[in-house]
Amino acid sequence: MSGSATFSLLTPPLSLLPMFPGFSDSETFIPVPDTFFRRLLQEIDDLEELKVTLYALWQAMTREGPVLVLREGDFAGLVRDPQPALDKAVQRGTLIRVAREAAVYYFLNAPRGRAAAASLQNGQLDVESLPASLPPVERPNIFKLYEENIGPLTPLLADALKDAEQTYPPEWVAEAIEIAVTRNKRNWRYVEAILKRWKEDGHAQKQDKRDAQESRRYSEGEFAEYIRRE
Repeated sequence: MSGSATFSLLTPPLSLLPMFPGFSDSETFIPVPDTFFRRLLQEIDDLEELKVTLYALWQAMTREGPVLVLREGDFAGLVRDPQPALDKAVQRGTLIRVAREAAVYYFLNAPRGRAAAASLQNGQLDVESLPASLPPVERPNIFKLYEENIGPLTPLLADALKDAEQTYPPEWVAEAIEIAVTRNKRNWRYVEAILKRWKEDGHAQKQDKRDAQESRRYSEGEFAEYIRRE
């Protein structure tokens, strides 16, 4: 059998591939770090490494809990053999791998992940005592949040919400809407005023300082109860 014949058998025509129905207007669109698009997307040339990297980013943005700890089994089914792809991600520096007592753990190379990996490496973080990670939660997008809490959308409001989605972190928008509902001020002008005040009066600066404080905060705060004390 010729090479072309073999290829045609293994590669189905486009008409036979399952058609993706498209994204809905009710699902979550998670933020992805700018560095991924500016650098990693250009450098990663292995599809399986790209898959495990995107999966780790998605997990980091959607899983609840004090710290994200991943194991090789978490990537099962995503790629045929996760180990080579994880090796490449570790070598590139997007993931951190820590071996501890015959077990291997992976952390996203971000402030929270670096702090947790360092604590585990030093024998301070008791991974087994961490509560089981909850599955990724579905977070309503800004349009769904508005319609469920404020009222129906108009074309002008939809444009304003799109602008806000690009300007403010999604958790700010959700919190501002919650405040507006609590105060019975169910209108976008009130929500927008809260967001502008946060940005102008220091809320943004507080957000910007978060990365620099991550290591100390996580060792003393959010997962302090999981730190082994000598």
